[in-house]
Amino acid sequence: MEEKNRIKGKKSRAAGQRFENKVRKDLESKGWICDKWSNQVDLENNKLVPSKHKFRGVGIPMAMGTGFPDFVCFHLQIKIHDVSPVGYNVIGVECKSNGYLDKIEKEKCKWYKDNKIFSEILIASKSKERGEINYKEFKDAAN
Repeated sequence: MEEKNRIKGKKSRAAGQRFENKVRKDLESKGWICDKWSNQVDLENNKLVPSKHKFRGVGIPMAMGTGFPDFVCFHLQIKIHDVSPVGYNVIGVECKSNGYLDKIEKEKCKWYKDNKIFSEILIASKSKERGEINYKEFKDAAN
């Protein structure tokens, strides 16, 4: 049974990585500049901290930058009739195949919004149509 779970976990991680790569490629094709977000919210101490590297076993490279959300993305905002930049639009993007966040992830999203780290947080999920990606903005229940 343990062997089956190990194989299943390996396939799930690989599928998650492929989906993240697909989301990044899609966002970059739409003009966003994307990078892995390597920070994490410490809800107990109410602050932003660097994410810890995950030890995955002997002889396996460590997982670097396992922060939440997956990506920080930005693009330059420009006035319509003027070429001078107005500022940057900075968003966080979390990739979830099913599109659902758990309770802790929702709390972290709320913290990011309350502390104005990101102007918005998008949840990227798989569409019913093969190959399409859905983007849904995180809305706090209080809003």
